[in-house]
Amino acid sequence: MEHHSFLINILFYLVAAIIMVPLAKRLGMGAVLGYLVAGVVIGPWGLGLIKNVEVILSFSEFGVVLLLFLIGLELEPKRLWLLRRPIFGWGGAQVGVVSAGLCAVAMAFGVDWRTALVGALGLSLSSTAIVLATLGERKLMSTPAGSAGFSILLFQDIAAIPMIALVPLLGGLVTHSGEPGWLRVAKLAAVLAALVVGGRFLVNPILRFIAKTDLREIFTAFALLLVIAICVLMESVGLSMALGTFMAGVLLADSEYRHELISDLEPFKGLLLGLFFIAVGMSVDFGVLRAQPLLILALVAGLLAVKIALLYVLSKFFDIPRGQQLFFALLLSQGGEFAFVVFAAAEAAHVFAPETAALLVVVVTLSMVATPLLLLLHDKFVAPRLQGDKKRRPDDHIEAQDNPIVIAGFGRFGQIIGRLLAANKIGVTVLDHDPDQIDLLRKFGFKVFYGDATRVDLLVAAGIEKAKALVIAIDNVDDSLALVDAVRLRLPELTILARARNVTHYYELMKRGVTLIERETFAAALLLGEQTLQQVGYSAERAQRAAGIFGRHNLKTLLEVAPHFQDQQKVMSLTRQAREELEDMFESDAAAFAAAETSGSDPQHR
Repeated sequence: MEHHSFLINILFYLVAAIIMVPLAKRLGMGAVLGYLVAGVVIGPWGLGLIKNVEVILSFSEFGVVLLLFLIGLELEPKRLWLLRRPIFGWGGAQVGVVSAGLCAVAMAFGVDWRTALVGALGLSLSSTAIVLATLGERKLMSTPAGSAGFSILLFQDIAAIPMIALVPLLGGLVTHSGEPGWLRVAKLAAVLAALVVGGRFLVNPILRFIAKTDLREIFTAFALLLVIAICVLMESVGLSMALGTFMAGVLLADSEYRHELISDLEPFKGLLLGLFFIAVGMSVDFGVLRAQPLLILALVAGLLAVKIALLYVLSKFFDIPRGQQLFFALLLSQGGEFAFVVFAAAEAAHVFAPETAALLVVVVTLSMVATPLLLLLHDKFVAPRLQGDKKRRPDDHIEAQDNPIVIAGFGRFGQIIGRLLAANKIGVTVLDHDPDQIDLLRKFGFKVFYGDATRVDLLVAAGIEKAKALVIAIDNVDDSLALVDAVRLRLPELTILARARNVTHYYELMKRGVTLIERETFAAALLLGEQTLQQVGYSAERAQRAAGIFGRHNLKTLLEVAPHFQDQQKVMSLTRQAREELEDMFESDAAAFAAAETSGSDPQHR
């Protein structure tokens, strides 16, 4: 049994993850909480199936390292430079304000100032793994809250280095190794310089050489070797492994092998991140919790309350919309992985007593477990109330309008239409459900109604009965169709211009009598395709003609298929026939241009 203990442990991890994570997702709790619960179940304080928690936690931290490396690959240095304000400005404000607040609270309860300061610095850091995994799972990385959170996490990774260096000074020590501070700084500078030089001038030639072997597994092996080597180098000089690999990823972001590296490392990252969360769940010391339950629960509640309150206040200065401010505060409210490192350094430097370090480690771990639960409560209770408040916003007291055009939905599609009309002095009334967007539009003189555009009474208040046309630019397909039905029932003769999200939406709009329909990506894609033809040698005239033929033929096919769009067999037959016709047309077009080039005359346009 001992001989096979490694395989048996892997078996326990996989079984626990496969059972708990889908169950947690099904219950709406998210994958991260599922992994944490799985760790508690199989850990020393659960079924006791896994004993060597520290070894697993240390190994699984490589998942966080891979995560930062892959994020770095997605960020070119120019883009990172553009983020300097949120990284250093917002990140510095978050660490400074939260550290000061936590330190003040601790000292108010009689804690020694050195212990309070180091504890506050460590607790001000958030969990990179939990925050980024949550944003990725919810696809919120590109939102204002997600972007701000990511920038702050980057600063925290940078700030962890001087924090760890500060701890021995507070404890009256020089460093763990006894070397002077200036020598330590010189080593850090040398390592960073080596990263820059190596990333720019060594790694790409090596990747090119390996790629020529056409051995995918060797390329994957080198990708792992690269990340592990950086980790070893960072750790040898006391630098953050996650920060080092992130910088290496940024330096390789403009490499032609970036996508290959991402695809090779992505599976390892996902598995190791899951293992990391399981290890965090296993590492909860319920013995300490059982010995001092009230104190620990009070500390966890106090930590979360102070951080959430301060982060919520800071979010108002971070360009985060009102509806995302509480989510942002909850997202970053937990302690982070680097807190474990800071507390270990504090214990070694005699700033913390061993009991204090153990206590704070449990507090941080429980705060990490609490974060998915807090976000779940936010989703279940707070988010619907925010939406309800929006719906209760008065929208029926605005005086009836007589603008000739009403636009429903003012996102990226509706904005273009509205701006074009406004620039030509044509009155526009807008229906939208985003309060921040509405406040902005009203500053520019737009007449805006807030609420559900499918409500007939709201449409009447917006002046739909006097309008010449209604433009439907709503994102949601079902809402778009419901709006058409409501308007057709009230005003069957009104001209409706609609945005179609896809072909099925196009057909549903046609079925409802909407004849002026624009597919939202078709025109842009066709224009880009025309420009692409020019890049491969087509003349501007020939490229334009080819795009025109394709566009007309596509519309012809769309109209022919429309009566049969619910008959799959008929649709497939007509589509196949249309494809063959298009091929014949392109062959004829190519022959016409070839003949024209030979004779020196212009090809005839069909």
